[in-house]
Amino acid sequence: MYKATTRAITVTVQPTYLEDQSEPQAGRFVWAYHIRIDNGGNRTVQLLNRYWEITDGIGRRQEVHGTGVVGEQPVLKPGQTFEYTSGTPLPTPSGIMVGTYQMEAEDGERFDIAVPAFSLDSPHQAVRLN
Repeated sequence: MYKATTRAITVTVQPTYLEDQSEPQAGRFVWAYHIRIDNGGNRTVQLLNRYWEITDGIGRRQEVHGTGVVGEQPVLKPGQTFEYTSGTPLPTPSGIMVGTYQMEAEDGERFDIAVPAFSLDSPHQAVRLN
């Protein structure tokens, strides 16, 4: 599990390799990631936008920008939590994701919160000793 806290908002990520949706012989490796956002602050906030940087196992980077998450722009009052699951394919058996969510507070202030970097590892990744 991976965790980051920004302005009392904690983002927790749990990635899972999806063997049944992957085709290693075809260079297709798929992961689901479960995200939990906890508003530990004292202000109501809304998640407006997301930004992802996805890097595959040989360093190719893809950036993803979008409105909300899984079709929603959730509002979190103090003490509330929002959870969702999404996924990503890669052409390599490993990679890494990191990102930010743009939030807006009740007073109109916009700020970014960190989504922690998390590793995408499959059982098809060769083990290398240093």
